[in-house]
Amino acid sequence: MGDPAHGGRGRRHGGPGRPGRFFEHGDLRLVALHLIAEKPRHGYEIIKEIEEQSGGAYTPSAGAVYPTLTLLQELGQLTVADGPDGRKLHTITDEGAAALVANRKTVDAVMARIAQAGASRTDASPLIREAWHGLKHRLRLRLSGAPLDDAQIKALVAKLEETGAAIETL
Repeated sequence: MGDPAHGGRGRRHGGPGRPGRFFEHGDLRLVALHLIAEKPRHGYEIIKEIEEQSGGAYTPSAGAVYPTLTLLQELGQLTVADGPDGRKLHTITDEGAAALVANRKTVDAVMARIAQAGASRTDASPLIREAWHGLKHRLRLRLSGAPLDDAQIKALVAKLEETGAAIETL
């Protein structure tokens, strides 16, 4: 998983200062199966659950989760049906449950790493976490809107660097 002090990333695969991977090869498949075994879920729910359980240390991208769900469906480990809201609802099959049983040690270890990452971040004030999530949300909204010109990019980077420096002095 990597060093929890670095958001669960880095130091494990890439060496000092280089980001690593939060999950090893195949871990996301097992985590998705595990979460769906708890209850049928939409892809977005899996993303949010991993983010929540890791205390925000890791949020898998849709580009990682949805192809994983498709693969699990192709392997016969999940079924997919339209939920009442029109979104795809994933349900584990007997083959998926058997895969979880066969990989129980790995599943338990991965879920423990996720919990450890979350525990290392839960000591922060809920107000800080809320502000952090608000900032990420605002930044994503701004970046998904009209393209920024060079002056706006420089101003945004300067503001982020100024904020980071101010945080370090607290």
